[in-house]
Amino acid sequence: MTYSKLLQEISKKDSDKEAIAAKVIDKPELLPEIFEGLNADQANLKYGCDKILRLISEQAPALLYSKFDFFADNLNSENNFFKWGAIHILANLAAVDSENKFGRLFDRYFAPISGPVLVTAANIIKGAAQIAQVKPELIAKIVQAFLQVETAKYQNAECRNIALGQVIKSVEKFFGQIQDKEPMLALIKKQLKNSRPATKKAAENFMKKKT
Repeated sequence: MTYSKLLQEISKKDSDKEAIAAKVIDKPELLPEIFEGLNADQANLKYGCDKILRLISEQAPALLYSKFDFFADNLNSENNFFKWGAIHILANLAAVDSENKFGRLFDRYFAPISGPVLVTAANIIKGAAQIAQVKPELIAKIVQAFLQVETAKYQNAECRNIALGQVIKSVEKFFGQIQDKEPMLALIKKQLKNSRPATKKAAENFMKKKT
């Protein structure tokens, strides 16, 4: 298959994805080519296109909002890179979600937070901070999802400790907006005795700032 010059450039390992994303933002008519590239057999190309879409979602989310349902479908992708890309992109699209599509997607977006894949859960936890800041009406539900991490079933207990550390770092960004702080505060206090040093340190730093 012969690809366009743009896709040929993206397929190069050393291609400047930031520059290409900026070019597409400047010329949105190029977007169909990026979506075409997602179907390529060549790994460098399809994952390069996914990376560019992530960058566009960060810098110009409105350009991708019409594709919200496409990315929502990718939450169920068997390709983990596309799944993680969708988690990242949808969190960014929440800022321009004028039709409240994310509210209807909430349960499906957050379902993997309870396991079994740590990387998927960690991506969701990280994206949740962005969502909370632009959709405060969802904060109570986000907190409830975060509280599930304490009993989540990942590959092992250490994975759960890592996820708990990510929860602390994420919730710190919107803790002031939480109305009922006690359940989350109780979870964080428990991590002062967490066996993972990084998670214990995150809890200590949080408590110093909040007390």
